[in-house]
Amino acid sequence: MRPDHEREKIVNIEERIPKIKEQRKQKANRRLISFILLFFVMTLIIVYLQTPISKISSVAISGNENVTKQEILSLSDIKNGDTEFWSLDKKKTEKKIQQNKLVKKAQISKSLPNKINISIEEYKAIAYLQKDNVYYEVLENGSVLPNEVTPDDAGPILVNWKNTKKRIQMAKQLDALSESLKQSISEIYYTPTKMDNNRIKMYMNDGYVVTASLKTFADRMKTYPSIISQLKGDKKGIIHLEVATYFEEFGKNNSDDKKED
Repeated sequence: MRPDHEREKIVNIEERIPKIKEQRKQKANRRLISFILLFFVMTLIIVYLQTPISKISSVAISGNENVTKQEILSLSDIKNGDTEFWSLDKKKTEKKIQQNKLVKKAQISKSLPNKINISIEEYKAIAYLQKDNVYYEVLENGSVLPNEVTPDDAGPILVNWKNTKKRIQMAKQLDALSESLKQSISEIYYTPTKMDNNRIKMYMNDGYVVTASLKTFADRMKTYPSIISQLKGDKKGIIHLEVATYFEEFGKNNSDDKKED
């Protein structure tokens, strides 16, 4: 090996040593800074968890009308000043609130530093239940609200619906109808027979009477606008939708043109 080449090699190594030292120093500094930041963050977390600010300070509830805020709070198990903000399981708490038969959906969100927001969607009123000439709202899941009301055009009046299971079925069937169809029905009677335990009879706002089966009511009732559009003249009568669909004019050997007692 030539002497000149050897000297160049030595010079190159001597020039690189300061750079290597600087790089090592920078790495060491970055490690130190990372360690200090981690220690600082851990300290803040520990301090935070040991102070009242880590506990839920307030709960805001919106969207509820028939369920009281106290009932919602009780179901949620959230206690101001006691429940941990970060450890609150939103999904689990939402399911607890939805145990109330009037609550369709509950949604929880968190707001820093320690506030909880609960948004409630209740089951909507879909009909009115008549009991001894008093009316109560029936919700879309079949539940009946306890307060007396005056019926309006929000839905039909249910008469003779003492069977809770059948009433729930009726509410679900009504919920499948369009708003215009629901509002076209004045009253719905539960009129079971020995041959058909699901028979119902409806009085329409346009003067027709409809008989149907509770099981197929929603699907069959959707054809109602088409059926009455094909009826000629001012003749009124009964539209049968149980099995076969047919029209029977009032006074033609039937007794269904009079309301149930």
